[in-house]
Amino acid sequence: MKEIRAYIQPNKLSHVTMALMEIPGFPGMTVMDCEGFGRERTQHVQDYRPFMPKKRLEIFAPDNLVEVIFETIMRVAHSGQHGDGKVYVLDALEGGRISSGQRHADLG
Repeated sequence: MKEIRAYIQPNKLSHVTMALMEIPGFPGMTVMDCEGFGRERTQHVQDYRPFMPKKRLEIFAPDNLVEVIFETIMRVAHSGQHGDGKVYVLDALEGGRISSGQRHADLG
């Protein structure tokens, strides 16, 4: 199982969500508001603030869905502009379902 963590432009959230929901067996996701900056920084003379708003997506998916989810986010969130975002894939070693007490390495 892997965690796919993506930081995308807020205006791309609905497009990315709809595309992900079309993937058979898509496990769901969590969305959070966040701010940050990378190498490219926006500078305003007044009220300097380097942080740009983003949406953070967290998806825990079985290994067989990781590539299609990753590619879908990369394709749909792309606008060609600086600051489109980033996508990361991390190992998720174990998970648990609170409601049932189920604990498993491949909890979906």
